[in-house]
Amino acid sequence: MKNKFGFILIEPQLGENIGACARSLKNFGFSKLHIVSPKQSWPNNKAKATSVGAYDVIKRAKIYNNTYDAISDFNIVISLSARKRDINKKHISINQFLKIIKSKKNTKFGLMFGPEASGLSNDDLSLSNFVLQIPTSRKFKSLNLSHSLTVICYEIFKSINFNKFEKNAKNIKISSKRKISSLVLHLKRLLEKKGFFVPFEKKHSMLMNINNLIYRLEPNDKELRVLASIISSLSKKNINHN
Repeated sequence: MKNKFGFILIEPQLGENIGACARSLKNFGFSKLHIVSPKQSWPNNKAKATSVGAYDVIKRAKIYNNTYDAISDFNIVISLSARKRDINKKHISINQFLKIIKSKKNTKFGLMFGPEASGLSNDDLSLSNFVLQIPTSRKFKSLNLSHSLTVICYEIFKSINFNKFEKNAKNIKISSKRKISSLVLHLKRLLEKKGFFVPFEKKHSMLMNINNLIYRLEPNDKELRVLASIISSLSKKNINHN
């Protein structure tokens, strides 16, 4: 499914940013990179150095002279913009973007990013289906090119692998309340032996606080055994070997 996503960099100014983009693509399992008229010579040594273990993405990157050719393989193109543009295009949120890619299963998507200094031109934006703005602080909206691309890669990756993450979370078996009750009872007995509940009239509220603290936890059996061992060890008298 990840093969249906391509990332298009329009006139990127710095080789370092291209390399960082390639690294982010590989981090999240993507590989299709299209570059339109990079400002620095290509191939670029700085892009290679910054890509670290993702140089294969750099080597396979396709270089184009214009945006028309760079987007030609895609069915739907999403433009990334740091600000809302006054053009006749539908501006969408990240959640709307994720709904679109889920609803169009046999569709090739191109994600288009503009130059670092100026962003996408209105001419480039006119070639897209939607304009997507990543929400940021109103005081500082501009994102670094590679950071913007990383956010989008992460959101797509998370959406594709959502069920996998949910399944892993459900595999963690939480201890039964019966076992938690046994731990709490053990703790209360030890505290009574230590004379912890003083003054006596506050014992009930103190017990309620202990219940509130422990019963809201969601430990597994192993964690519960560790906690019981810690509580038991603290109750033992210290033996002086001198």
